[in-house]
Amino acid sequence: MKRRSAIKSLGLALGGLVSLPAWASNWTPESVGPVTTLSASEEALLGELVEAILPQTTNVAGVVSPGAKELRVHQFAARMISDCLGEAAQASLKEGLLITEKLANQTYQKGFAALTPKERVDVLQKMNSSSDAAAKEFVGMIKRLTIQGYTNSEYYMTHVLKYNMAPGYYHGCVPVVQ
Repeated sequence: MKRRSAIKSLGLALGGLVSLPAWASNWTPESVGPVTTLSASEEALLGELVEAILPQTTNVAGVVSPGAKELRVHQFAARMISDCLGEAAQASLKEGLLITEKLANQTYQKGFAALTPKERVDVLQKMNSSSDAAAKEFVGMIKRLTIQGYTNSEYYMTHVLKYNMAPGYYHGCVPVVQ
C-alpha cells in the first residue's frame, strides 16, 4: 500500500517540476494586471512613493538603473497587499496614502507627486519618525514591499544578480579534445 502512495507522490512532484518552467517564465508586468482595490490616483501616488524609496540612478560609467516606478514595483506592492495581506493592511495602505498626501500639503503646500526628490524623502522621514503608529506602519510596509519587489524584478535578477534560470548549457556536437 505504501508503494502506491509513493508512486502517487512521485508523479505529482514530477508533474510540478515539468510545469514549473512554463509557469515561471510567463510572468510579466502585463500579466500581473491592474489592482482593483486602488483608484488611478491612489496607484499613481503609490508609484511616486516607491520611486522616492528607490529612484532611478546613473552610476559613474553612465549606466542607468531603472527606478522602482519604472519596474512597476507599485503594482507588485498593491497586489501583495490586496492578495496576500489582510484587510488591516489594505486599510493601512489607504490611510497611509491619505496621511502622505496630507503631510505633503501641510509641509510644502503641494501634493506629494509635485514635490522634489529631496522633499519626498523628507516627507517619508517625517512619517517614519512621527508619533503616529499608522504612519510608521505604512512607511515600513511600503519600504519592505518596495525592496522585495525590486529585488525580485526581472531587471534586478538578470542585470545585477546575473541569475540564469537553467545554468550549465549543453553543447551537443562538440569535438572531444584529448
